[in-house]
Amino acid sequence: MSHVTWALVFACLGGPAAAQDAGHKEPQKPAATTAAVVAAPAMPKPAPAESIPNKPKQTPEKPLFNALGNGPAWHSYKAHFVTAEGRVVDTGNKGISHSEGQGYGMLFAVAAGDRDAFQRIWDWTRGNLMVREDFLLAWRWEPDKRPGIADINDATDGDILVAWALVEAADAWSDEGYRVAARRIALAVGKRTVLFKTRNEPLLLPGMVGFSAEDRADGPIVNLSYFVFPAFPRLAEVAAEIDWDSLTQTGLDLVQRARFGSQKLPTDWISMSGQVPKPAAGFAPVFSYNAIRIPLYLVWAGVIDQKDLDPFIALWSARTQSSLPIVDTSTGQIIKWLDEPGYSAIADLVFCAVSDKALPSGFTTPAANESYYPATLHRLAMIAAKMRYDTCLTR
Repeated sequence: MSHVTWALVFACLGGPAAAQDAGHKEPQKPAATTAAVVAAPAMPKPAPAESIPNKPKQTPEKPLFNALGNGPAWHSYKAHFVTAEGRVVDTGNKGISHSEGQGYGMLFAVAAGDRDAFQRIWDWTRGNLMVREDFLLAWRWEPDKRPGIADINDATDGDILVAWALVEAADAWSDEGYRVAARRIALAVGKRTVLFKTRNEPLLLPGMVGFSAEDRADGPIVNLSYFVFPAFPRLAEVAAEIDWDSLTQTGLDLVQRARFGSQKLPTDWISMSGQVPKPAAGFAPVFSYNAIRIPLYLVWAGVIDQKDLDPFIALWSARTQSSLPIVDTSTGQIIKWLDEPGYSAIADLVFCAVSDKALPSGFTTPAANESYYPATLHRLAMIAAKMRYDTCLTR
């Protein structure tokens, strides 16, 4: 899910529209294009992760329903990014919409207890993205084109987010129709995008087309930020036929195995073709817009072991500013800073989870004029904190 253009995806994958970006991140460039930025300032030497106290005080998990609250954080998000029809607009990517954004919007509506908004977002999603025959969602819709969908390839994390939101809505409002829809999508994800018979089984493909060994010489390709860890137990409730526990374990194993460069960071796109993971060919070898969600999903799922979070803690502890860095793992150098404050909410949540550090005073007041992606990340971090780490919110 990035500001990857499909023309570039064609070039990178050498086939039909195959990699998806979920519409909010910087353009993915082939690795060869990174030469112009390798002279960027080097990262400060990371602080040893051991220097950060590991005294987590995780509270019993609370429901997602009403975790955000029907207050300013939701009202502002809805006003800026959700149209009257229920389309979630990616303001950082030419106003497109995508399955990821629709899924996040649906989750936020449940977390705000706003059934009317949930229904509008779901109706738009169902009417505009569910154009496939297998219950997966077309990943991208463009407002200035007719038809709005030029490519019906799916984005697996978008599918997962929408299914997860439907499970939460079914419980919140006792609606079996939502549960049936969640089951259909979850089963399609498990049966059509999860590879169970591989050396590193099971693997979650980022989409139906373009990521398998048949599609790419270095396939299969994975994107660890598509392993939405807190969603898997909820999907298991509606699609028990799929081995979500094994998928979770694969993701956790990869969090520790897919560590590249001196700072041991995962790249956004990872090749699983050999005995060990490696950065995928044709994509810049960066820890970037996609991969920053990995620690968010880990701590949201209650995974707070130091060994899983060490690289992120070390990187963010060494920051010289509040922004989050994009790092070229091949050189260890910073190539960009993510300045909008919503990004830093992820680091704040991680430090809360691993060390019981109080969250900043402004954590529950997202900035008013951020673009879609950092605004979304901030609210995700708020919900995760409320569900699992509310002691950090009350001090």
